[in-house]
Amino acid sequence: MDTSANEIAAVHGSGGDWMEVTPGEVFKIRTSATETDGIYTILEIIAEPRNGVPMHVHANEEECFVVLEGSLHLTQGEDRLNLLAGDVATVRRGTPHAWCNLSDRPARFLVIFSPGAMEKTFRRIGSMKAADFSAISESAESDGSTIVGPPPYGNIYSVLSPRPRP
Repeated sequence: MDTSANEIAAVHGSGGDWMEVTPGEVFKIRTSATETDGIYTILEIIAEPRNGVPMHVHANEEECFVVLEGSLHLTQGEDRLNLLAGDVATVRRGTPHAWCNLSDRPARFLVIFSPGAMEKTFRRIGSMKAADFSAISESAESDGSTIVGPPPYGNIYSVLSPRPRP
């Protein structure tokens, strides 16, 4: 493939500003679904200690996690995994799963959704002005994700039990 330097520069560093899901969890869109004709989207997420997500299911997407820094605990179905920097795990669509950061350091990781329609949900969540966590759940459900239970570990901040703002 012959790509000019200008085309590469236009894609490198794409994604705009960091956006917040809940206090203690921010994300940036690194590769937009519009860049891949909807085939996938890549998000970079930074999660503070004890942040995570409730058990949920994606009806339409596979979700791949690539840990860049720190560690991530992933529950998928009955399996519990401790992912360290450099580890990769993929959750197939229809599988109940959740992640959380049980360490005492922030975790930085990529999430790749295929197809990339979940980007729309994250953009909507990131554009919310107030911490309307019920709207986050409703937004995800309208796009094919369903919360099926609380986070699988105790004392986890999530959309169901957000971290207090400083």
